[in-house]
Amino acid sequence: MRIFDPHIHMTSRTTDDYEAMYTAGVRALVEPSFWLGQPRTSPDSFRDYFDALLGWEPFRAAQYGIAHHCTIALNPKEANDPRCRPVLDELPRYLVKDRVVAVGEIGYDSMTPAEDTALATQLQLAADHGLPALVHTPHRDKLAGLRRTLDAVRESALPTERVLVDHLNETTVKEAKDSGAWLGFSVYPDTKMDEARMVALLREYGPEQVLVNSAADWGRSDPLKTRKVGDLMLAEGFTEDDVDRVLWRNPVAFYGLSGRLELDVAAGDATHEGNSILRGGE
Repeated sequence: MRIFDPHIHMTSRTTDDYEAMYTAGVRALVEPSFWLGQPRTSPDSFRDYFDALLGWEPFRAAQYGIAHHCTIALNPKEANDPRCRPVLDELPRYLVKDRVVAVGEIGYDSMTPAEDTALATQLQLAADHGLPALVHTPHRDKLAGLRRTLDAVRESALPTERVLVDHLNETTVKEAKDSGAWLGFSVYPDTKMDEARMVALLREYGPEQVLVNSAADWGRSDPLKTRKVGDLMLAEGFTEDDVDRVLWRNPVAFYGLSGRLELDVAAGDATHEGNSILRGGE
């Protein structure tokens, strides 16, 4: 089983996770820009973070044979902080970089006017740079948030078919599917979706344009949830082709819209007395 996790925050994970993911079949991933758990205090901290997504994490992933890509954005939560909003002016320099395969995560957290502005600005940036967009739907008032999100997309220059609407569930999947957007589901302990609910939705709505992710981050989460969904799909009668479509071909197709996917990766050699992390030196 080959797996492409289209939404996972490896900044918050260990090298043990990379090793376990490779063993489970993960060969590629996308790491979206996100809130780090405490407030950033200036655009400078975003620049350091973006640089890590473009350099450090691809290096770490390559040690375990996993192709790492990222999405770049001002996330919805921090769009409300005036100290962070100037980073919008910095985004164009990052959106031209190799391995940046979408603008994201963008969207809504609390559905404020500041979030409206950040979303509209970044949808335009995606259109200007020929990139798709990864859109975060809010964890509260999900259906209202989805409708407001889709309205913003329709008002933008970015076609809906170049948008991945993430964190969907049973209350939002039909309207998202009817819009023509790509459908993202986060399978996550305690909150969001679980494996059984995910497989039930796949049976009801089909595997077309569906992407399943672990959304693993700092909290209680599981970077192997994609594999667990694939295993349950097979146990419930889905074909190997269905599993491959959901866990590999769909994310390749969506992020391939960027023209920047590089799925071939060779694991790096140890660089310091048997340690996989280069210390000291350029």
